[in-house]
Amino acid sequence: MSKAANLFAPMPAAAADEHVEALVEAGPVRIERIVSFGQRTREGEWLAESRAEWVVVLEGSAGLLFEGEAAPRPLSRGDHVLIPAQMRHRVAWTDPAGPTVWLAVHYG
Repeated sequence: MSKAANLFAPMPAAAADEHVEALVEAGPVRIERIVSFGQRTREGEWLAESRAEWVVVLEGSAGLLFEGEAAPRPLSRGDHVLIPAQMRHRVAWTDPAGPTVWLAVHYG
């Protein structure tokens, strides 16, 4: 049996890069905790994962922009979105005033 853990503790210190921690890896599924401190995807860069990704903001806020959309989708505590495999997207912004804690589930 595995030990219980908390998604908010310990919280990593603010850093230049996001903190990404794999919580579970089982076959085609990977669950990550991502902690952002005002980071965003570099201008002109797009992300496109080989697998589908479901993300939820547990704390903080962010803007997620999908290619072809005019403006980022604002996400705050409890908001979640499914990003299909190969869908070009970028993180337009994350809250610069405090940590944004994401839970990301990659599958397929």
